[in-house]
Amino acid sequence: QMQLAESGGGLVQAGGSLTLSCAASGRPFSHYAMAWFRQVAGKEREFVAAIAWHGGTTYYTDSVKGRFTISRDNDKNTVTLQMSSLKPEDTAVYYCAQDKRSDYYGGSDMDYWGKGTLVTVSS
Repeated sequence: QMQLAESGGGLVQAGGSLTLSCAASGRPFSHYAMAWFRQVAGKEREFVAAIAWHGGTTYYTDSVKGRFTISRDNDKNTVTLQMSSLKPEDTAVYYCAQDKRSDYYGGSDMDYWGKGTLVTVSS
């Protein structure tokens, strides 16, 4: 059983930066792709970024390209989302998730999910 714990959320002004971290435990971390999703109340959860098991391949939704960076440390079992130039529309609960496979192929059918961390961007 995998456990994922997000941290780093908070309140930030538009244009500011925030770094989210996700600590994983319970099963081999380095075997699987990892991803970040976000959800606004009343809306569907949406994909934000993903990273393959080796860290060499990353994926981003168009709205965050050039502003967000996903990375992972397989020795520390962590995945990080660095967010910069934040906009009010980035406000959401951000979820860390572990894929069923070693690379990300799209969708939201992940094996495990964290409980989420709230990011609020004020205008």
